[in-house]
Amino acid sequence: MSEAIELKAWTRARTGKGGARAVRREGRIPGIVYGGKDEPLNISLEKKEVSKQIQTGHFQSTVYMLDMDGTKVRAIPRDVQVDPVRDFPIHVDFLRLAKNAEIDVDVPVHFLNEGASPGLKRGGVLNVVRHEISLRCPADRIPDSIQIDLTGTEIGDSIHISSVTLPEGAVPTISDRDFTVATIVGRGAEESAGATAEEQDEAEEAAEESKE
Repeated sequence: MSEAIELKAWTRARTGKGGARAVRREGRIPGIVYGGKDEPLNISLEKKEVSKQIQTGHFQSTVYMLDMDGTKVRAIPRDVQVDPVRDFPIHVDFLRLAKNAEIDVDVPVHFLNEGASPGLKRGGVLNVVRHEISLRCPADRIPDSIQIDLTGTEIGDSIHISSVTLPEGAVPTISDRDFTVATIVGRGAEESAGATAEEQDEAEEAAEESKE
């Protein structure tokens, strides 16, 4: 589960493009903290430290404790702007988190025990429809990943969200259908099986409508 990581930050009075450029010349990244009952707060952060956190791969699902000269604000990154040419962060938006706050996060899916799947042993292919699942969960209990056990799965099996064990307090943000997370397909069906999550959603919605 995610724990708050302390991240050094500084308040900044100067805003706009000129202020942002001045911050970047100092080796920092401009940002903003918004949400809750307080006014938005303009901040700057160490570029190297932010880049290091982004490289973990779960920056936007990690809770941080922003330390601004002893004043600490609990927040989670909601948006990262990246330089289109040089591909490094140039601005970060943070959302304040109140006590007992719940938030929507995209959590990566990890598949376990592929070697214990009879379907995969016979040459089947794991077709992953959703590499991430959007969950609503307590900010203090954001899971690092969702683990799905493939033991016993056969060719033709589909893994739906209803069969996935989610952490306590977490629920899918898609609540109107039992969507597909992955399927086990035969080698010959591999090319046609690679549907995106969006395409799978459309197919499932159409199927639901036809039942009605």
